[in-house]
Order: sequence, then structure tokens, then C-alpha cells
Amino acid sequence: MNEMNEQGKRPGYNLTERELRDLQLVELEMLLEVDRICRKCGIKYCISAGTMLGAVRHGGFIPWDDDADVAFLRPEYEKFREACETELDKSRFYFQDYRNTEGYRWGYGKLRRKGTEFIRLNQEFMPYEQGIFIDIMPYDNVPDNYVLRAVNNFQCFLYRKIFWSAVGRKSATGFTKLVFELLYRIPEKKLYRSYDRFIARCDRKPTKRIRIFAFPVPGKEFGYLRSSFDELKETEFEGVMLMGMKDYDTYLRYKYGDYMTLPPVEKRKVHPVSKIKLIENKLIREKNR
Repeated sequence: MNEMNEQGKRPGYNLTERELRDLQLVELEMLLEVDRICRKCGIKYCISAGTMLGAVRHGGFIPWDDDADVAFLRPEYEKFREACETELDKSRFYFQDYRNTEGYRWGYGKLRRKGTEFIRLNQEFMPYEQGIFIDIMPYDNVPDNYVLRAVNNFQCFLYRKIFWSAVGRKSATGFTKLVFELLYRIPEKKLYRSYDRFIARCDRKPTKRIRIFAFPVPGKEFGYLRSSFDELKETEFEGVMLMGMKDYDTYLRYKYGDYMTLPPVEKRKVHPVSKIKLIENKLIREKNR
């Protein structure tokens, strides 16, 4: 039964501790697959965002985190995307980005686990398979000139909102919903041709700072120092060794501030979901509202 709340929207479902831990273990399986492919093919990657923070502060997943992030400089991302065609264990996993998945509305890739479902609230209608995933994040160059970098940041904001419009037109209300409806009418092929040209222009030569174009960046510099991603080292995560940043402190301090201090309970972000299905003998929960 599709129950609705007082606002006429589907309510979210917060994972139990058991479900969350089982979800993390599936994501760990995918992190190991990324590591295997990259070591075999000589591709440079590192864990990033909350996954890098979790490795430093918790020795693994942040206890309340429901996703995992892997970072690649753009050339390495393209190598990984191509390697997935021949090296990925397709009996267990599949890779998605806007170039191989119709209706995909994110400017980065996702590696997903076959035989699972993990559908976040308000994304039930997205027209592609949605298994448990980890984010595969390409980092692109941003201008060294601050004014040009601010302009670049605004362009990234626009692309991000256009991508998100597929979800925003369903979940937003009032004037914002109308804006997302209009943005969603931009033809998908035209959108991604424009996005590809934007990437190509920005990546003509290396710059001091980099970022994920389809994801917001904290602070006023509008980009992370490339040097944080240049030198990597093996880092323990959930009892296995993955590639992490050697100078993780500069990156984590810029992204999170005092990253070793736990946030208050009310700021420990967990994404509400509408459905989750785990694999094989693991706990299975389905909330399809």
C-alpha cells in the first residue's frame, strides 16, 4: 500500500542498525572490487569524503553512514570506466553512468550490487535498476584564477540543479517545483553534450585545484587541492587495505573542519529510503510505501 503523509508525500524509512551494517558490508564488497580492478589495471584511485573520514576516525565506515565514495582524477576515472567493460565481475556487479544508462541523472558513476535494491526516498520512479551502490567520483580541473573559479562554481551549480530536476520536480513544492519542471524539459542528450564539452574545456591542462562538477564543494575556494590526491598510501578500512590520501589532514580539514570531533546526534546524516533489499542470507527488509 502506498501510504502518504499529511503533505501527500511518501514517508521515508530509516534503516535499522542491523540493516545499516549489512548495507555497509555489501558496499565493502564493492570497494574491494574497485581496488582489485585498479591494482590489476594500474589505475590510481583513493577513498574519499565520508569513507576517508571513516578510515581515519573509525577505522572503517562512519557508524551512521549509508554510502561509500571512491575518487579518481578524470583520466583515471575514464580508465576505470573502460576497465569495467572487461574486468568487472558482472555476475555480481554493474557500473552506471550517464553514458551507459538511459535516464541516469547524476554527473558521476555508481557501482552497484546485483540482486539488491536500495532506493532512496523520492527516487522510486527513476527509470533504471537501483541496487546497493558506491559512488565513483571523477575530479576535474577548476581555474587557478579565483574569479574564473567562482564562475566555474556557478556553472557547476546550474548543471547540478538540472541533473537533480528529475527528482526535484517530484519532491519539491511551490515555485521550486515549477523551476525543476522547467529544467527537466531540457533534452537529456543536449544536457550531456553540453556537460561533456564543459568537462573537456576545464580539463585542457592541470590546475592547482580540482572538484566533482556535479557535487557541491565546501568553503570559498571552490575546489580541493590537487596535491591531496597526488600522493596516496595504503589505508586500513574495515580490516582491509585500500588506497587513501597520504595528506588526508588537509583534505578532511577543508571538507569537515574539526573532523575528529563527532557531530551532534541530530547532525548525523542518514538518507531516508523507500526500499531496501539485501542479498542471499543477509537480512532482507523491504519498505515500499
